[in-house]
Amino acid sequence: MCGIVGYTGSDTAKDVLISGLKRLEYRGYDSAGVALERAAGPGGGATCLDIVRRVGKVAGLESELAHRDDASTCGIGHTRWATHGRPTTANAHPHTSCDGRIAVVHNGIIENFAELRAELESRGHRFASETDTEVFAHLIEEAYDGRPDAGVPATGDLMAAVRAACTRVVGAYGLAAVCADEPGVIAVARKDSPIVVGRGERGSYVASDVIALIDATRDVVVLEDGQFARLTPEGIEFSDEQGRPIEPDVTHIDWDIDLAEKGGYPDFMLKEICEQPRVVRDTLVGRLSPTGELDIDELGLSFEELDLIDRVYVIACGTSYHAGLIAKNLIEAWARIPCEVEAASEFRYRNPIITPSTLVVAVSQSGETADTLAAIRDARIKGAKVFGITNVVGSPVARESDGVIYTKANKEIAVASTKSFIGQIVSLTLLALLLGQVKGKLTVGQVRMLFRELGDTAAQIQWILDTQREAVHEAALACKDAPSALFVGRGMGAAISYEGALKLKEVSYLHAEAYAAGEMKHGPIALIDPGFPVIAVATDSPVYDKVVSNLKECEARGANIIALATEGDEDIRRIADHVIYIPPVRDAFCAITASVPLQLLAREVAVMRGCDVDQPRNLAKSVTVE
Repeated sequence: MCGIVGYTGSDTAKDVLISGLKRLEYRGYDSAGVALERAAGPGGGATCLDIVRRVGKVAGLESELAHRDDASTCGIGHTRWATHGRPTTANAHPHTSCDGRIAVVHNGIIENFAELRAELESRGHRFASETDTEVFAHLIEEAYDGRPDAGVPATGDLMAAVRAACTRVVGAYGLAAVCADEPGVIAVARKDSPIVVGRGERGSYVASDVIALIDATRDVVVLEDGQFARLTPEGIEFSDEQGRPIEPDVTHIDWDIDLAEKGGYPDFMLKEICEQPRVVRDTLVGRLSPTGELDIDELGLSFEELDLIDRVYVIACGTSYHAGLIAKNLIEAWARIPCEVEAASEFRYRNPIITPSTLVVAVSQSGETADTLAAIRDARIKGAKVFGITNVVGSPVARESDGVIYTKANKEIAVASTKSFIGQIVSLTLLALLLGQVKGKLTVGQVRMLFRELGDTAAQIQWILDTQREAVHEAALACKDAPSALFVGRGMGAAISYEGALKLKEVSYLHAEAYAAGEMKHGPIALIDPGFPVIAVATDSPVYDKVVSNLKECEARGANIIALATEGDEDIRRIADHVIYIPPVRDAFCAITASVPLQLLAREVAVMRGCDVDQPRNLAKSVTVE
C-alpha cells in the first residue's frame, strides 16, 4: 500500500519523481526510494541503475538526492507503507535483480511469494529483503535473460519479461520496472492495484494516483486489470496479456491541483473538515427532479429492479463501515427493508445469504480497498446487484459495480477520513430515500421535505465550524492527558460514537472505545473512575432521556463528561462538564452534523499531544491488501 511514480523524457528525473512522491506520501510513508538511470562512467558507456533508498518520509530521500549531481532523465520511485517486512532501508523500494540491472516498484501483495522465493533461491537467486516485491525483480530477470534449466526462454525485452513474470504471480500488483539494458524504457503492469499513465509535453509518466501527474497532463489512461504499458520519451504503447496492441480509454481530469494543497490551513485534516459544507452541497446537486423525485440515474438499476430488492448488505471497512451503520438505520426506517452492515474483510468468508433480489452496497473512500473489492466479486458471483459509493472516479469499486454514487469530496489527503465520510453518509442517505420512494413508503412530499432538510445540513456544519471551536478546545484539554476515553450514545448516536472513537484513536493514539449507552451497565462502566473522559452524543432524539439517565450513572462515578447536545439544551449542563452544541436537526440527519465536532475534537487532542494529524503512524490512506 504505497505510491508509485515513474518518468522518462527530457527533464531531470529525480525532480519529477520527488515532486510526485511528495504528493503520494499520504498513501505510505515508512520509507521511500528511487531508481535512476545513469551512465556507468564519466566518459559515457553502458547505462546502470543508481538506487537510493531511505527510511522515513520523502524529505529524507529528497535531502539525499539534493547532494547528487544527477542529470538522469528516466527513473522510477516509490513511497512505502510496510506489509511484508519491517520499514528498513533493505525493505524499501525499488528492489533489484541479482545483478542490479533491473529495478521494480510495486503496490499490492503477492500471495504466492513464499513459494516463488523458495523456487528462485533454489536456482541461485540472492534476496536482499523480506518483501514479497523482490520476487518480481528476480522473475523479470529470469524472463529477460532466460533460464534453460527451469524452462524459461529468454525474451531480451523488458516489456515481454514483465508480462511473463506476471503470469507466475498470484495476487495484486501495480508495477513499474526499468532495465539498464533498455535506457529510457519503463514497463508497467496492473492487476487489482491502480495504475495511471499519461503523456505530457516533456515525456511519459506513470503513477499509482493521478495527483502525481496533474502538473504534466490532464489526459490520463487508467489501466484495467491485465493491461500493460511501455513508456518511452517519445510516447506510450499499450498492450494486453498476450502482447497485442490495444487502444485504451482516455480520462480527462478537470479538478485543480490547488484542491490538494493546504490553502492556508495548518494541516490537511482541518482543511478537509472545513470543506464539508461544500461536500454536502456538491453531492446533492441535481439529485431532485422538478417533480420531487430523486434522480440517481447512475444507479444502474431500474425502479422495477429496485422494487424487487428485499435485503440490503452494506459492506465496508473502518470509517466507511460506520457510514454503513448510519445507513442501516435510514434504510430500515424509510424503506422497511432488512439491512445488514458487514466488515468487508469478514463478508466473503462467512457465506452470507445472497439472492438475485439482494442489493450489496460497497462503500470505499479510495475505491480500491482490497477487502471491499473481494467482497464485491463474491457477491456478484452469487447473483447480487452491486452498488458502489466511492470518492474516486474510475476506481476499481466504481468499475466493478452495477452503479455508483460519487461522494464529490474531491481529493482527500489526510489519512483519517473526514469529508469523504460525510460524503458517504449523504450518498447513503440519498440511497435510503430512493429505496423508500420506490417501495412506496415515502411520498413525493416527504421525499422533497427530507431532501430539503438534508441540504440544510451544509449550513448547519458551517455554524458548528464558526461557533464551537472554543468549546471543542476546552473539551480537548480534558482528554489530552487521559489514558483512555469512552464514547457513548443511543440509536443514531451510537453509530456516531463508533466513528468518534475511531477518529480519536487514529490521529491522537489515545485509546478510545465506543458503546451503545444502554450497554454501560453490562461491563464498560467498570472503566470509569474520577476524571475518566466520557464523550456522549446526547442530541435531541427519541432516546434523549435514556442517554441522560446513562450519563447520570457516569456522573455518579466521577466521570469527566463531554456532551454533544442540541443548541438550546441548558439542562444537559447540570451533568456535563463540557458541552458542544449542534443546531437542531432531524434525528435522521444528526450523524452528518454531530460527526463534525467529534472530528474537530480528535484533531485538537492530537495536536495537543504533538501528533501528526495528516499522517498518523502505522496507517495508510488506501488499504490495497487484505
